[in-house]
Amino acid sequence: MKKWIVIAVVVVLFGWALYDLLYEPEETATQESGDTVMTAEGPDGQKDSSSFEKGEPAPGFTLPTLSGKEMSLSDYRGTPVIVNFWGTWCPPCRAEMPDMEEVYSSRDDFEILAVNLTETEATRNDVSQFAGEFDLSFPVLLDRNSDVMAKYEVGPVPTSVFIDKEGKVQSVILGAMNKDLMEQRLEEMK
Repeated sequence: MKKWIVIAVVVVLFGWALYDLLYEPEETATQESGDTVMTAEGPDGQKDSSSFEKGEPAPGFTLPTLSGKEMSLSDYRGTPVIVNFWGTWCPPCRAEMPDMEEVYSSRDDFEILAVNLTETEATRNDVSQFAGEFDLSFPVLLDRNSDVMAKYEVGPVPTSVFIDKEGKVQSVILGAMNKDLMEQRLEEMK
């Protein structure tokens, strides 16, 4: 039964991503107030409008880690942060993890908070096994009720939100990132 739930979630997320890809405007959208809405961009150039404006404060959150320790986004004020939303069942998430770990291990000027969509997992143990399989050294946070996912209005996964040292959203990437894209976005936040 749990397997069918996970499959249904994956199909819904895929359908949602496909809908967003096909029916969202290519240009940056504008709000009624005339403010520019930040555009999220995938590695292959696909775009999706994001509810965040560049420079807008990132929504705060506190989540438990795999070990049970509570971590908050605000703990990292003064440090650039990548908040990455992912699931163990997501092939693009699996594809980007080695590059994320490589960039994280080679630099000490930013933080990654890997927010697992735990509600979509078959078991919590799957998340621990995934983190062990990829030897992840950055914090893995458990979004058990998808509350943070909802705050950030995450559609397709993986989605990565780049937050500068002042706690403001600088960019949103849809889909798997490679090492070069991560490095580029981190340099842009300096």
